[in-house]
Amino acid sequence: MNRAFFQNLPVVRPKASADEIWLRLIQAFALLFLALALALPLVSLLLRAFEDQQGSFVGLRNFAIYVTTPSLVRSAWNSLWTALVTTCVVIPLAFTYAYGLTRSCMARKWLFRAVMLLPILAPSLLPALSLIYLFGNQGMLRGLMAGGSIYGPWGIIGAQIFYCFPAAAIIISVALSTADGRLYEAAEALKASRLRIFLTVTLPGAMYGLVSASVVVFTLVVTDFGIPKVIGGQFNVLATDVYKQVVGRQDLNMGAVVGLVLLIPAVLAFVLDRWAHNKRSATLTGRAIAYRPKPRRGRDIPAFLFCLSVAIALLGIVAVSVWGSFIRFWPYNLSLTLDNYDFTRFDTAGWQAVWLSVKLSLITAFVGTALIFIIAYSLERGPTRSLLAAPLRFLATIPLAVPGLVLGLAFIIFFNHPANPLGIIYGTLTILVLNSIIHFYTVGHLTAVTAIRQLDPEFEAVSASLHVPIWQTFGRVTLPICLPAILEILVFLFVSAMTTVSAVIFLYGPDTKPASVSVVHMDEAGQASAAAAMACVILAISLTAKLTELTVGGLFARFTSAWRR
Repeated sequence: MNRAFFQNLPVVRPKASADEIWLRLIQAFALLFLALALALPLVSLLLRAFEDQQGSFVGLRNFAIYVTTPSLVRSAWNSLWTALVTTCVVIPLAFTYAYGLTRSCMARKWLFRAVMLLPILAPSLLPALSLIYLFGNQGMLRGLMAGGSIYGPWGIIGAQIFYCFPAAAIIISVALSTADGRLYEAAEALKASRLRIFLTVTLPGAMYGLVSASVVVFTLVVTDFGIPKVIGGQFNVLATDVYKQVVGRQDLNMGAVVGLVLLIPAVLAFVLDRWAHNKRSATLTGRAIAYRPKPRRGRDIPAFLFCLSVAIALLGIVAVSVWGSFIRFWPYNLSLTLDNYDFTRFDTAGWQAVWLSVKLSLITAFVGTALIFIIAYSLERGPTRSLLAAPLRFLATIPLAVPGLVLGLAFIIFFNHPANPLGIIYGTLTILVLNSIIHFYTVGHLTAVTAIRQLDPEFEAVSASLHVPIWQTFGRVTLPICLPAILEILVFLFVSAMTTVSAVIFLYGPDTKPASVSVVHMDEAGQASAAAAMACVILAISLTAKLTELTVGGLFARFTSAWRR
């Protein structure tokens, strides 16, 4: 037959199944959600930096004012050099600690891993308060300062070392634990010395992990608000400049400029971290075998002593704050009392701030986990050529590069705009929940994607062939198998919402003040013991959540193991 006859026939495309339609609808909802809660606020922040107080376009005038204001430029330099110094101190400490956990046969590894996580469960203000008790103007060890002051760069660096250490140690531990044991077998067969093996095998194998850890530490220091606010004194950094411009001077335009400046190192660090992650993933092969260290006293004993010293230091910082929370009136009356836990004496919110933080964290955890996991599932099991998938994946990774202060400022500008009908949520618990979900979205998304990708796509294919709706497969197969990852996301969101300061410092209302913000206000009022007490309550709640996760996860692992047998 004539070829033209077939060319003129209409193209018949297969009709989309009901499952595909549902997954496309979920992707469309997710794209709309992230556009309203993330993209549009960031665009509003960007536009505000080019406007004056009346909303008129002024071009680069605000940026010109910024670069010609010595105090603002000095703050940027202060943020950079304190972050560099902190990174240079934390990375060697974290590498040695992680090396002891992964490459030695020392005892009590589980205990050292548990202690390592303590800084993650506490608000960043806690180490700053402890250092003030130790080295402040009335500190117990102030004589060691040799006439210097803890209020300033060295106090910031000291507190940031405590705060950033676990993040670096976790990343480096993962990098060291994924090493290929065959390389060490080959090196030993060639009679290479231990130093040569370390320099030519261990360090190169962990290089991209070290880069990722360095980037994370640098970003945490540059973007953190709590530590410089408490112990920074007159030493200004970018994070405190944003706060002063918005809260002190009510200048959202200059606050937007400083926020964009704060965003630059965070975005560059994010790009570098993605490069390191991709490079590290490319070095892993399916033929690699796990490296198993052999007992060696010359390595195991020093590793144990080093990890013990670091663990004691971490516990000591926490213990100082706990002890300080029971002091009646520092430093004049050191008798112990529970009065500092009567928060209504020091802050109008009182214990209500704690209960609100718990409520905020619970809603963030459950709503955020459901959203994150369902959206990740729609991306991984939905149509691969969907026009919605690419922008959705891009938006899902953006929050990791946006500091909490910048996101909070963007929320102010967008949701508080008179023309925005969504402004009704400003100052309510809803905007705090929304901000917390968006701020910590990427980590949960990556965890969910990793768990879903480990499942065989044939589950959905078989269900489709049997005409079983995808939501039944999701509920009966995907959710039970991915339950450990879901629990991990749940607790991560809970703890993060409980401890964050920077993400919510601009957004709370008279009746929605979180406990972490109360710590800042108590410290500003000179109530150090009450601030330490509130920080310890936050730590106790976060620790309880983490222990619950470990207990439930262990029970689930036993049940799964018994079911498989």
